[in-house]
Amino acid sequence: MQYKLIAFNGRFLHSCLALFYVRAALEDNLPECRTQIEQYTINDPYYPTLRKIASGEPAALFFSVYIWNSIYIQRLIEDLGKLHPSIPIIMGGPQAGSMIVNLARDAARNCTLVQGEIEGIEKSFYRDLPGNSLKGEYGCSKVAPFKSPYRAEDFKGPLKNRHIYYESSRGCPFGCTYCLSASEKGVRHLPDSQVYEETKDILRYGPKVLRFVDRTFNDLPARALKIWNFLVKQPGETLFHFEMAPDRFTEEMFRFLAQVGVGRFQFELGVQSTNPQTLAAIKRKCDLAKLKPTIRNLVSLGTIHVHLDLILGLPHEDRASFARSFADVYKLGPHYIQMGLLKILPHTPISKSMEEYGLVICEKPPYEVLATRWLDKNDMEELFWFGECVEAYYNNRYFRSVWAYLRKEKEDIFVFFQALLMLCREKGFFELASTQELMSSLLLEFTKDRPDSELLRELLIFDWLRCGHRFLPSHLEQESMARNKKNLWKQMGQNWEGVYDYKSRDEFFKQGAFVLFSGEFLQEIGLADDGKPGYVCFQAEREKTVFALNRFLPIPGTVSGLA
Repeated sequence: MQYKLIAFNGRFLHSCLALFYVRAALEDNLPECRTQIEQYTINDPYYPTLRKIASGEPAALFFSVYIWNSIYIQRLIEDLGKLHPSIPIIMGGPQAGSMIVNLARDAARNCTLVQGEIEGIEKSFYRDLPGNSLKGEYGCSKVAPFKSPYRAEDFKGPLKNRHIYYESSRGCPFGCTYCLSASEKGVRHLPDSQVYEETKDILRYGPKVLRFVDRTFNDLPARALKIWNFLVKQPGETLFHFEMAPDRFTEEMFRFLAQVGVGRFQFELGVQSTNPQTLAAIKRKCDLAKLKPTIRNLVSLGTIHVHLDLILGLPHEDRASFARSFADVYKLGPHYIQMGLLKILPHTPISKSMEEYGLVICEKPPYEVLATRWLDKNDMEELFWFGECVEAYYNNRYFRSVWAYLRKEKEDIFVFFQALLMLCREKGFFELASTQELMSSLLLEFTKDRPDSELLRELLIFDWLRCGHRFLPSHLEQESMARNKKNLWKQMGQNWEGVYDYKSRDEFFKQGAFVLFSGEFLQEIGLADDGKPGYVCFQAEREKTVFALNRFLPIPGTVSGLA
């Protein structure tokens, strides 16, 4: 018998760990069966996808259902029932139970719901499946330990060119009311030796990204540190992604992280809000006093990508409170600030408090909040677009010195982005391709009447060239860079120790971009303190930091004190 195991991911790069667990459980209990893993994305064209899934007369279809793919899968299941009315369809995943209730009656007739971890499913399932006598629902008990379901051929097949997902623990130490984990108690950790063995086996195949899906990887800091130590000693350049609690770092962890090279670790830290009343309402325990120095320390390393999450629409979070949360997070200088709408998942504790909190939510998955007692529908919409503006302008490498300057100047960053959003809407920005050139031109226009407009223009020039461009766009160029290069080529010596000699001099000028900056700008970025203008050369070589920006250096004799 052939069983098709099907997932719909957000992007092609993603993969679905659940399918591999299902395959392992089926083949362990029904060794005569054949399984086929098929992974699609929620953006794939519908009809060809439907026909491909229906092809081959499979004995049963297995679907992994989440809030982001359930609408697509519901449509598929209803149409598959018309093409193959007798094929059993088995569904699992956090959204499967809610989706099956909404299926058309004819489609639901052949559907089976699996509630829980497939490794612990009722043993009768493996008798009923091949006998074509499945019940409507099967319960599952929790298992420990569980094991990695991957095998060698996966890395040349369904996992080729994809992110690899791995869990070293199940469960979460928190009980956030908006999360399905709130109903679980405790965390089950795999033995360290098993984690070492399984990750080492995965790393043999050189994945670009290995994402630990533990809900709070550092809930046991000493354990996290031991696993980190093991991972960085393995050959290869795999990037390891971890979801972490920002207040569960130790001094030992920081000492270790200071030795980790760039591009090896990426941390996603759930802040959600900095409003103590909000955190209490959602039962999110977080030591805010530890949060700020922790994130500043991580960012200062320059080698670990730091991603912070905020949630829009939480209880007690009004406009002013959200503005403070955003400003608090911005001040810490993370590389990425994600602002997602609160989603009210069925069967979560917060879903039982909708009336108390005045929650109005979308009828269909992913059940985004439309309004709350503290934010009406108009405020919610404006803050959503505020988040989209931050996503476009902040969450990239384009304007890092601009954001650092505004942070240092203690700019009211919420007001700044609010006003920038108004300009973006006026210009139809969200209907256009968000290129660096377009965003740079809008920032220039947006800041043209400020007292520091000239400094900000120079910062935009600096950021543009640090991103690897060799020429300035028309809105930023005031003087000819070609003329700068020609003049400097005539003036500078045949040798510059540590930079070029007479043999490599021409190549240095060929590859470099040369700009004359004001003394104020040079002082702002730490190249001079005497107020005199000078030239800066932008090189083709990149720094070994998170954003891999291009290197720059002042030209001797053109900046006071550096000749």
